[in-house]
Amino acid sequence: MPYHHRGDASAQADKLSGIVEESDLYEGFAPHVETSEIKSLDIYNVPKQTGKEPALRSFTEIQQQLQQGKKREVKNILRENSWPINSPIRSQLWPLLCGQHLTKQNTLDGFYWEMVHQVFGTTELSEKPIMLPAFVDATHCLPYHLTSTGRAVADRIVNVLGYDCPDITYSPVLYPITSILLHFMSEEEAYICLAGLVGSKEKVFINQTKLLHEVTWKTVMQIAKKHTKSAISYFQRICPGLKLERVFMDWCWWILAGLPFQHLVRIMDCYFHEGIKVLYRVALVILNLFHKECQSNNEWSPDNIKNDIGNAMIKFCKKIPVSPAKLLHAAFSIRGLSSQYISRIFVKTEMLLKSRSVLNSGSKQLIKSRSSDNLPTSQSQVNIQMMSHTLTIREHFGLPGTTNFIKTWTDRQFLFTLWSWLPVRITMYQPVLLYTTEEHGCSLTTFYVRVEQHEPTLLMIKTCNNEVFGAYCSSRWFERNVKDDRGQRQAYFGTGETFLFSLYPERAKYPWVGIENDKDLGHSSELFMAADSKMITIGGGEGQAIWMDENIRFGKTDSCKTFNNPPLCPSGDFEIRVLEVYGFVGI
Repeated sequence: MPYHHRGDASAQADKLSGIVEESDLYEGFAPHVETSEIKSLDIYNVPKQTGKEPALRSFTEIQQQLQQGKKREVKNILRENSWPINSPIRSQLWPLLCGQHLTKQNTLDGFYWEMVHQVFGTTELSEKPIMLPAFVDATHCLPYHLTSTGRAVADRIVNVLGYDCPDITYSPVLYPITSILLHFMSEEEAYICLAGLVGSKEKVFINQTKLLHEVTWKTVMQIAKKHTKSAISYFQRICPGLKLERVFMDWCWWILAGLPFQHLVRIMDCYFHEGIKVLYRVALVILNLFHKECQSNNEWSPDNIKNDIGNAMIKFCKKIPVSPAKLLHAAFSIRGLSSQYISRIFVKTEMLLKSRSVLNSGSKQLIKSRSSDNLPTSQSQVNIQMMSHTLTIREHFGLPGTTNFIKTWTDRQFLFTLWSWLPVRITMYQPVLLYTTEEHGCSLTTFYVRVEQHEPTLLMIKTCNNEVFGAYCSSRWFERNVKDDRGQRQAYFGTGETFLFSLYPERAKYPWVGIENDKDLGHSSELFMAADSKMITIGGGEGQAIWMDENIRFGKTDSCKTFNNPPLCPSGDFEIRVLEVYGFVGI
């Protein structure tokens, strides 16, 4: 059962003046931690209070900042405050940070222990080893400084999480993150933190499929080619046959398996707030530091590392020559590594891998992508076919008497085609009709009321000439109201996941041009979505791919630079017969 923090929690959280008495050495750790193994409780890791440096911030201060919605201020505090590794602040700070990301109602009192009882038949911790879920990588079940009891607790947590989140199919970092959390909190608290990280919709923390795991390390490799050119060139020069893929497949283990525990804990302070981009930055710094050491330290000479750079990287990390504070300072000093840039590389990589999956599956399977593995349920398909007016083409095809048969086939084929174009993670959820002009009227005001808080959405138009086309819109329509740093509304919003499509009479998908191009294509290539009280626009640059008026009656379509698409209907101008917008249940 969960343990209770020793002493008054708030008093502990504010007690940040460093290590004073022997009895206080391990006060920040949970009972299931073998504290004698933690060698970092020395003066090297304790912030020196010289009087010139500001005092470390308390949990109460950070909590108040978060309650006021000041996430940027919290980000800066977490980056700058080097709390000692044994500081009791983390027993409250980490649950607070992870709790921001919770989306599911699985944090009610007693929920976790009910799940434990349901999975194991008892809440007593078994003395026998627990078989781990298939998504766990047995070679990387890192326990750090957990006792045997702590390891058994970690085993139990990942089992319950796998039972509660069946969509997790491959997640090698999940076990190490569980172990790290357990150093500073109880079993139940660690589970709730993991639920927040796994279920987060705004930020990525933990990949949960093999595809996204591969996309992630390839994203890190692409970013490194731009931001650590010298290091990459050096390694390829000393190892002409080196395949960078082999090195970057282990990028996360440089951090999770290589770095000293005191470095890892400080990284986690920022990671639990900002997401996986923190790990990207740290990985780049490690590459640069390793490159520098290779040129000045004989231990890392070309002869010593050229046969196994991957293992050499891990060994280097164990002896990393900079403090946690300097490592993070270097990581957050990297310029040109914005979230938008990282997202662009990630989306492009995912699209390329997905495309290869389609091509490699053979000509008979070309219409099917990995997304087709998670088709809408039979009930969802029936509901859509009954409700949808855009997926139904009321025309006569073929021989007399065959119309209904062909129409039914066309409905299903349209739906499956659309499904194969969606990002893989979205296909885990079921589509639901949010807005249709047939039922909710023709008004942008009503459109916004019913749709604006949903992300993503699938917008489909059927014209009076029976053309069917639309767009997958990656961001909330509410973002039309979001203001920039100067207090002005942003004209365009959205991300590179947005795409256009045509279903009838032509069937085609038009992804963002940045997916297939490494070059900076300029502002006109990133005009994804725009909206106000008078109109909606998707795509821009020398034309608008889709434009609709405030009465959702008339529209126009042109070629545009964002998607490099042709007009989605021959005439360019169109009259709307039906507009439908779908969201996805569970997101």
